[in-house]
Amino acid sequence: MATRVKPTEGTQRLPPKTLLHVFPSFAIGGQQTRFATIAARLDQAYRHVIVSLDGRDTARRLLPASVDARMLGVPRSSGPRALVAYARAIRMVRPDVLVTYNWGSIEWAIVNRLYCGLPHVHLEDGFQRDEADRQLKRRVLTRRLALRRSAVVVPSRTLAALAVREWRLPPGRVTYIPNGIDAHRFNAVPDVRAFFDRAGADCVIGAFAPLRAEKNLGRLLRAFARLDGTARLVICGDGPEAAPLRALAGELGIADRTSFTGHVQAPELVMGAFDVFAITSDTEQMPYAVLEAMCARLPVVGTDVGDVATMVHPDNRRFVVPRDEPERLVAALGALQSDARLRRHLGERNRADVENRFTIDRMTSDFARILEGAVSAA
Repeated sequence: MATRVKPTEGTQRLPPKTLLHVFPSFAIGGQQTRFATIAARLDQAYRHVIVSLDGRDTARRLLPASVDARMLGVPRSSGPRALVAYARAIRMVRPDVLVTYNWGSIEWAIVNRLYCGLPHVHLEDGFQRDEADRQLKRRVLTRRLALRRSAVVVPSRTLAALAVREWRLPPGRVTYIPNGIDAHRFNAVPDVRAFFDRAGADCVIGAFAPLRAEKNLGRLLRAFARLDGTARLVICGDGPEAAPLRALAGELGIADRTSFTGHVQAPELVMGAFDVFAITSDTEQMPYAVLEAMCARLPVVGTDVGDVATMVHPDNRRFVVPRDEPERLVAALGALQSDARLRRHLGERNRADVENRFTIDRMTSDFARILEGAVSAA
């Protein structure tokens, strides 16, 4: 079981420090899940003030009552007025540390750099489709200037190398902290009758993702359509691509073998009922869904983006294929569809790996050190 990270003796004598977190969105996702996990284990050393720039706050339900956290509404504006509003919010909260997340919060980092001078921690988890193939020059230059004096935390070695090479951040400012997960959550046998029906399928291929363009679930639908008709595809998630994906399933003639469950709040309710997990994104770094699949003892078929190939057990890596080679994706799915023994072997290896390499305690301890360093710099 994961344990709380106790603050140092000196920290225990002091009142809680205030962290101002700025999220592009506080809707439920991997980034927000990680924050809630860490906040719950940092004992009473910190109080949290949370800004959600799009106004969504469904991730609040992930925070236990013991966490001292509140939302702060910041009126929407643009241009110079936005910068003034952000500076005013920072000065009103008077946090000990500013914590920003991804490109969508970069203006807060700029305001802090120019006007406030607080210790700053920036977490960068990856990119949307517009930066899947290459970095946009304007964003590279902005990150280079805005984050040069910040502590930058990334969950993948791919992104750590990019931050130093492309953004030209000092290597000592960039810290790789892989995501962590509680594998024991996935030990229970799921009851999926409320989500989908196996309907006699010999292999259930499942995906867990927000239905957005960069997740490219159309790639998965097209590959699945080329498998024999004894498999079933289950896609868990919701988002703007839901209707187009349903329409594509109909066009491909697989609507009767494809289930769209919508949003599933707890992946452990469903994941263990899959036989294969698939992730076919254009861009990722260290997706939580892959960790969850590993916890559920599943083999992973995926596109070779970010750290996906190095997350899974070495025996599983041949099923992580180049992003733009659809024939290899079909072959990987087909090989696992037809070999239940291989699926079990890879699933057990993945479970052992996730328990050894990607624990919550390790992740939380690493983040605690980053935050303590920022507080001591105040």
